[in-house]
Amino acid sequence: MHVAVDDIELFADIRGDGEAVVLLHGFPLTHRIWEATASALAREYRVIAPDLRGMGESGLSAGPYLMEQLAGDIAAMLDALGIERATFVGHSLGGYVALAFARMYDARVARLALVTSRLGADTPEIARSRRELASRVEAENDVDIAIDTMLPRLLAAADSAALVETVREIARNNTPAGLAAMLRGMAMRDDAHDIAAELSMPVTAVAGAEDRTISLDDARDLAAGFPNADLVVLEGVGHLPMLEDPTGLERALRSLLAR
Repeated sequence: MHVAVDDIELFADIRGDGEAVVLLHGFPLTHRIWEATASALAREYRVIAPDLRGMGESGLSAGPYLMEQLAGDIAAMLDALGIERATFVGHSLGGYVALAFARMYDARVARLALVTSRLGADTPEIARSRRELASRVEAENDVDIAIDTMLPRLLAAADSAALVETVREIARNNTPAGLAAMLRGMAMRDDAHDIAAELSMPVTAVAGAEDRTISLDDARDLAAGFPNADLVVLEGVGHLPMLEDPTGLERALRSLLAR
């Protein structure tokens, strides 16, 4: 369904009944990356998987898309749905948005799962590379430039060609303008260590042992940054555990939901 928030409409895949669980996708992806996770959790929970502003089926606006703006979108969406409090699961970029949400609306976060994400801001080099990629995507009006740049870092080396094509097909449901605006917003995000230290809700950090984007050191730093966090490392998994090991990810999330 589409939900009006501020100047756009957000699309959200909503299924199931019970306690609310919000699934926030990464870059350059859409809500569809969560299909297996949403289907599994919807047996006991009300699962809300939105497309972030400018991504997938959600509306476009002028960028850059700051993490705080994206968090405000999610708050407005939850207000429209009558949901006061939820467990948040953020993958990579979605983790950055979930952290911004927790800083702005901490009483609305029952639990927090950060999947292959990090607390640190971009280094100057990474921020510059994001801005350069955004400019290329815009100049050539081609989402495949971003997809081809990102794909080698998203999956473990042993992942199948079919899985690679699944990711590519999901990512192609984006626009050059949306991807460019999101890249610029990610490059501008602040370090979140100070936010994490003040959050008392149960937190689970999920890492892929073969992740070529977020290192295990990043994952350990993430878990250590919260007062009440644990770390789950999924073996043989890269940056996309919801596709590479959906059962392992579901197990980690159900453990968090039981806390």
